[in-house]
Amino acid sequence: MSVAIVGCGLIGKKRAAALKGAQVSACVDQVQERAVQLAAMCQGASAHTDWREIMRRDDIKIVIIATLHASLAEIALAAVEARKHVLIEKPGGRKADELLPVIAAARESGSLVRIGFNHRYHRAFREARKLVDAGKLGELMFIRARYGHGGRIGYDREWRADPLLSGGGELIDQGMHLIDLARWFLGDFETVDGFSGTYFWDMPVDDNGFLLLKTPKKQVAFLHASCTEWKNTFSFEIYGRLGKIDITGLGGSYGVERMAWYQMLPEMGPPATVIHEFPMADDSWEVELQEFLEDIRLKRQPAAGLLDAHAALHIVGEIYRMSAQ
Repeated sequence: MSVAIVGCGLIGKKRAAALKGAQVSACVDQVQERAVQLAAMCQGASAHTDWREIMRRDDIKIVIIATLHASLAEIALAAVEARKHVLIEKPGGRKADELLPVIAAARESGSLVRIGFNHRYHRAFREARKLVDAGKLGELMFIRARYGHGGRIGYDREWRADPLLSGGGELIDQGMHLIDLARWFLGDFETVDGFSGTYFWDMPVDDNGFLLLKTPKKQVAFLHASCTEWKNTFSFEIYGRLGKIDITGLGGSYGVERMAWYQMLPEMGPPATVIHEFPMADDSWEVELQEFLEDIRLKRQPAAGLLDAHAALHIVGEIYRMSAQ
């Protein structure tokens, strides 16, 4: 299938490199040089600075949108109305309401829309999902997770620090991944509590977000997203009545990706422990895109879809609303 990539920065390049079984036919970026550079890496691709041009092309079947948050929903709506299948990078928009027209248009057009909740496809999470689905942890009780980095010089002057472009700070950035992963394992949350604040960076958006979320069964997700972490950190713990899964690291500066499975014994005491380490190159981008191509082939709704992004953005919006009071 022919693919257009809108947004030719770091993530757009990752998406292009990860595509197998599809052809990148158009590269779009407001900065012409970036579009030209990515098009040169994709044999036969054209370069554009106006994303509207590709919506009129019948040969383009899939649009991957990797722009700033402010334009994600607008471009997605145009693509869906043009009856193209769409992958939107998370968070999907700046607030939940921006996705409502996209949801309605997708139902009308039949377009399939996937949200780039890429962390679901890391090897450790694929393994954890298998264990949970097989009942190895028993009934799940709660999740505790942290995700953070330390920024860099000038971080508070980048586009993420502009609420008009980003919709918020660390909570809508890395926090969205934590919320999505927590929902993926525990389901919908009916009670949302927490706080977002700015402790260090000189910017009008949050640099820390703290969440306490509860499902109707009182399962809890305790989440913390931070860009005052200083040492890059990823930790995601899933607690069940029969054991625990502890995922740390994402590769690179976050450390080797690792999953420890602690199995509670009948006599309790020290658990039986199985540890998986994944020092190899991250293949999550390829796995995610292959699943989307299979979604399209089978005409099935993507596992990480618009409703997941809408639910996660609703939680973000609630935390921002409470924190502004």
